[in-house]
Amino acid sequence: MEMGIMVVYIVALIGLMYFITVRPQKKEQKRMEALLSSLEIGDSVCTTAGFYGVVIGMDEDMVIVEFGSNKNCRIPMKKTSIVEVEKA
Repeated sequence: MEMGIMVVYIVALIGLMYFITVRPQKKEQKRMEALLSSLEIGDSVCTTAGFYGVVIGMDEDMVIVEFGSNKNCRIPMKKTSIVEVEKA
């Protein structure tokens, strides 16, 4: 009887850990995938480093972002380094 209760506690603990860690992480991953798939040229973006810029070119997994008022500051970067998108 005691062994059965122990197994129930272990299963409940594993289920709790799933809902606390794995599920929110997958939800955030789906949100980021949707965000990056909706990315278009002309959108304002914020990078993981905190820089704000405008997307001026796109490839399959790379984007070219123009930073600041200096039109010569164009940096290619991976799409995964974008954390926020504001539509044009």
